[in-house]
Amino acid sequence: MTDLLKKTDISGVWLAQARRYADDRGWLIETWRQDWLESPELVPATPVMSYLSLTRPGVSRGPHEHREQADYLCFPGPSMFKVYLWDGRSDSPTEGKHLTFLLGESNPGILIVPPGVIHAYKNVGSTDGLVLNLPNRLFAGRGKTEQVDEIRHEDDSESRFRLD
Repeated sequence: MTDLLKKTDISGVWLAQARRYADDRGWLIETWRQDWLESPELVPATPVMSYLSLTRPGVSRGPHEHREQADYLCFPGPSMFKVYLWDGRSDSPTEGKHLTFLLGESNPGILIVPPGVIHAYKNVGSTDGLVLNLPNRLFAGRGKTEQVDEIRHEDDSESRFRLD
């Protein structure tokens, strides 16, 4: 197992502080390497696709969760994101645990979120921010012919999963 990824206080959630290599041309951050996920605990999170999203300042995405999908989220910057996690799994030793992280420009990070962990992020910076996701399931299945694997808590006005 790599020394990069570290377990968090929520079972199955892993966090890595990404290393930024910078010079006068700009910067580079390694976002994924196959050898990072060779541990039996991490193999189920091996990506099968990727997508990049841009989130405007003050905008949030989530909270939502997946039944089967693990998300491999990279917050390289620009901007900063407040990331929210809630363990909603009834069979988890950390059920009910809530964590937040600040990730992005000044603290680039990688976060692995397993199925059943509710997650959200908000751009708390002053510029547009990028998030790269490398999930372990194809969005809407092969050929986009399946139901999307999401439970969207942000659509529920009575949800206990709130962002500040």
